[in-house]
Amino acid sequence: MNRLFLKRVWITVIFLLSAPLLWAQAQSTSIDEAMRSHDKIYVVMAVCIVILVVFLLYLIRIDRKVSKKEKSL
Repeated sequence: MNRLFLKRVWITVIFLLSAPLLWAQAQSTSIDEAMRSHDKIYVVMAVCIVILVVFLLYLIRIDRKVSKKEKSL
């Protein structure tokens, strides 16, 4: 019973501390405005997309190798 109570208290604390972070995202910052005005936000998005695509291709490659090894056993 004590562990369950302690777990619930920690979860409540985590949610209460993370709530202000969610509200902070609604405000526009000077960094955000600067990146949009110089079109650098699109560069950041392109780099993120390239990283995700490379990661996905890497996972597919590893999956194929593992599948091939499983078939050979």
